[in-house]
Amino acid sequence: MIKLFKVKEKQKEANENGNGKGPCNKQTAGELRLHKDITELNLPRSCTISFPGGKDKLMNFEITIKPYDGYYAGGKFLFSFEVPSIYPHEPPKVKCKTKVYHPNIDLEGSVCLNVLREDWKPVLNINTIVYGLYHLFTEPNPEDPLNTDAAAVLRDRPELFKSNVRKAMYGGCVDNISFARCV
Repeated sequence: MIKLFKVKEKQKEANENGNGKGPCNKQTAGELRLHKDITELNLPRSCTISFPGGKDKLMNFEITIKPYDGYYAGGKFLFSFEVPSIYPHEPPKVKCKTKVYHPNIDLEGSVCLNVLREDWKPVLNINTIVYGLYHLFTEPNPEDPLNTDAAAVLRDRPELFKSNVRKAMYGGCVDNISFARCV
């Protein structure tokens, strides 16, 4: 966890010892909060975090989710997180980079998760989002869909839905839409 008073002391020291220019790397409040969130992450064992731009670019990172249970068990799904500078007052923008047959994720990667929209509050954090995403794979919600076709199949014909998910995860076609293998 970041020790805010130590950071302030170091900044003051740098100002006094340097030429008064102050710290070179002043972090925004959003960056400080994100650093704290990432430090305190308690990811499920099936989730990993990576920083494609390096550790210096904390505001953009990726989470990989590999569900052990449910329709999507055995799959590997990559999500990109773009955190705004006014985080936590606005939620991160989250996209699924793995094309998936899912009622709550459309084919362009948009994610329908309440904590990324109307239920976002500044007290929530990255951990909350990751657990929400993981929950989408263990319990997809046909009542709040982005992919209405997949939601209708899940609601009306769960066995066909299960078959479609497997076919898509193994790189097949569902409703004339091709999917890349993610198993």
